[in-house]
Amino acid sequence: MMSDHTGTETKQHYKILVIDDEKRIRDVTYRMLTQEGFEVAVAENGEAGMKMIEQNHFDIILLDLMMPGISGLEVLPYLKSNHPYSVVIVITGYATLEHSIEAMKKGAFDFIPKPFEPKDLRIVIAKAVEFISTLQDIAKEKSRMGVLVHQLTGGVMATDTQKKIALANPAFLKMIDYFGQDVIGQPVTGIVRNEKIEKMIDEALAMPSEEFSDFTEEMELGKNILSVRCIPFRDRLNRNLGTITVMNDITALKKIDQLKTDFVNMVAHEIRSPLNSIAMQLKVILDGLAGSVTDKQKEILDRASQKINALSNLSTELLDLASIESGLITQEKEKFHIRSLLEDQVAFFQQSAAAKGITLELDALPDLPPILANKSNIEEVFSNLITNAIKYSPENGKITILAVTVKTHLCVSVSDTGFGIPAEDLPKIFDRFYRVKNEKTRYITGTGLGLPIVKSILEAHNGKIKVESEPDKGSTFYVYLPLDINPV
Repeated sequence: MMSDHTGTETKQHYKILVIDDEKRIRDVTYRMLTQEGFEVAVAENGEAGMKMIEQNHFDIILLDLMMPGISGLEVLPYLKSNHPYSVVIVITGYATLEHSIEAMKKGAFDFIPKPFEPKDLRIVIAKAVEFISTLQDIAKEKSRMGVLVHQLTGGVMATDTQKKIALANPAFLKMIDYFGQDVIGQPVTGIVRNEKIEKMIDEALAMPSEEFSDFTEEMELGKNILSVRCIPFRDRLNRNLGTITVMNDITALKKIDQLKTDFVNMVAHEIRSPLNSIAMQLKVILDGLAGSVTDKQKEILDRASQKINALSNLSTELLDLASIESGLITQEKEKFHIRSLLEDQVAFFQQSAAAKGITLELDALPDLPPILANKSNIEEVFSNLITNAIKYSPENGKITILAVTVKTHLCVSVSDTGFGIPAEDLPKIFDRFYRVKNEKTRYITGTGLGLPIVKSILEAHNGKIKVESEPDKGSTFYVYLPLDINPV
């Protein structure tokens, strides 16, 4: 029996033409395939078969190779040129390897030798039906994908290895402001006309097969800000077939982000001066300069002073974050060695650490190349990390700072024997205002902006920060900063 693909209700959708000069073959094949549920037509020679093919489409054609007049080998090239979606099965009375090979070279799907048994015909027809069904599934999937890609609001472009466009949806063409002729088959250079995008495509095409990464850029095209991502497109053998470039218009997001930053900046700036003024007046009262204060009043005023100082610190950190994200710090870089900066930080925090019985030490450092960075902001990075290490370490703990070079970067680690960070909290600790809260940390005050500031400063310097931590055993923060390419 044939496979499920050839069930009766499915077979009725397939039309078969039998072209054979032997009436017995035509009659037997017609009767058997009709019983199987197919719609079958017959032709007594090649010329008659070609006329029938001109008038109707046939899914499967059983073609005798050796016929008087026009032979099957002559009909076959015509079929493949004019009806490429018809599946041709050749019938050969000679059953010679030479004829079969020649027919397959000219586009035949399969062959069946005379004389054949009913089961042989069923097998070869079942294979043909399955092949047609697979082609139809692929065509439908391709059509669905085409519709999906064309309906995407993001821009999508695919190129081949010669940098010719294989696909470009309307959103992509709109983003690059192109409204010309069909772009399929056109060189990217003549359509996109953007050096950054062309460079990303070149880099994706040149990427070795053992590597895979994407290239991302934010760029302005006209009045819009676009996020552009380019990746190599590969087959199952990891060979480059071309590239895929995806564009998203982030203009609105950038404007909203700028409005948010401006608002936070304004609020932080406006509240810092009044808070400082209130803090100074409270200090005057606490120092007894405005009259005597009872112990209970002093306790209440102390708590109020702490809250005001916390708000003042929050406004300062918000302003710092706004300044970092505006890109101002990248304009104020200088060349310096990290050794003296770390020594100063350790000396500065020794008293705070000693107050909790914590050992704070800087390991012996090797000779380290200089870095090019904003010194005050790098000081802020290590000030935040050391402060956190002290705050989140129990009494009699230990904090160790070490610096080494790792290829093209300087790596500084700050390790503590503190409370550690639960695994579920690790991905969130660099989010603004996020603080790890549990029985051991709930009494520790803070704004939740220290680590976001550290991360923003390092990213502005093309660096990064990583963390390893285990509850009740401690944490290690790794700071990576690019080395100066022209060391003194």
